[in-house]
Amino acid sequence: MQVMKKKSLKKHKETLLSIIETETMLHSISDVDILLEQILTESRKVVQADAGSIYIAEDNQLFIHYAQNDTLQKNLPKGEKLPFVFFNFPINESTIAGYVASTKKAINEPDVYNIDPEKPYKFGKGSDETTKYRTVSILTIPLLAVSGRVLGVLQVLNAKDKKGNIRAFSTEDETYLNRFATNAGVALERAYLTRSMIMRMNKMAELRDPLETGMHVNRVANYSVEIYDRWAFLHNIPEDERNQYRDKLKIAALLHDVGKIAVSDAILKKNGKLSEEEYAQMQTHTWLGAKLFNPIETEIDKLSQDIALRHHENWNGSGYPGHICIETGKVLKTNPTTGKAQGLIGEEIPLGGRIVALADVYDALSSKRSYKEPWKEEDILALIKKERGLKFDPALVDAFFDVHSHILAIKARFVDVE
Repeated sequence: MQVMKKKSLKKHKETLLSIIETETMLHSISDVDILLEQILTESRKVVQADAGSIYIAEDNQLFIHYAQNDTLQKNLPKGEKLPFVFFNFPINESTIAGYVASTKKAINEPDVYNIDPEKPYKFGKGSDETTKYRTVSILTIPLLAVSGRVLGVLQVLNAKDKKGNIRAFSTEDETYLNRFATNAGVALERAYLTRSMIMRMNKMAELRDPLETGMHVNRVANYSVEIYDRWAFLHNIPEDERNQYRDKLKIAALLHDVGKIAVSDAILKKNGKLSEEEYAQMQTHTWLGAKLFNPIETEIDKLSQDIALRHHENWNGSGYPGHICIETGKVLKTNPTTGKAQGLIGEEIPLGGRIVALADVYDALSSKRSYKEPWKEEDILALIKKERGLKFDPALVDAFFDVHSHILAIKARFVDVE
């Protein structure tokens, strides 16, 4: 009996230490979406959950942001992600997640197919029927701001014992997850503040350039993370390094066109084709944007500068701004054929710039503009294939096609408002 008690205390201590270490890691993440994914991943580890999902509360709706499922993941080729569809539903007491968001109370159900009919909420079996998965136990916790405002809902499914059998979530699991969710809520609120500041900067650019919408930068940033994630997997980048870069990339990609705030309205809002002189002025948004991140004080500053400066460079050296001085725009190396600045070639272009170059072109072609209709998807894909090794890094093009279904899901999530 004494031995069992000691083992229990040891496990309790180890779990708490693990939670504390994880909380420290969460507070180092700057981007909201990367943080949400990490909260879900780490919370499942805390309570040995096979699956889970995380929702964000907005406009009296819950929006699913991430779903994970180890059982279904095992059926996929290594490195491939589960297909995912973004959806939302009202915050009310008819669903489990809605009830938790409405009441700010946790729900712990040992078998969701046998919920007491007197309870106001029901379990929707649609996802199980589609995936042939059987949800049994479920633990759902509110994610709260310091003020008590509901930020979202964390839901974990099917706790596993040491033999891999599904078990109910224990009261101890509930205690651990409540502790974890409290600190996750603080980290999430801080990340929202960072996101808000970035989107305010982008709003300034949007006021100058009608094309530079919040939806556009969100699409480009999310495309960029998906492309990088696949590229990093194929290049055997360690998971910790991958996660750190994803976080920085997401923030930096949101700011790729911030330099447009320094370009003339007459150029930004012109409906017709730009003259050669006007196009040269438009190109200055790259180095003018890069200047905003001086002096470089953080890794995010450095990546943001690289992306702002280099997202119009081409793999074959035909892009811009090329070899110039960031402070003055002065040409440092001239292309003898064109007489203009020599563009960076191949891996001279920073990785972040190469990624966002591809994501930005894909989004520009996909989007309706005052001067054009959106291209058909098959035409866009044909052009990207054609430009593999010319305009775009061939390895990134391959990664793009590997995650194309996820790219389409992101496009469906961030739709321009007419």
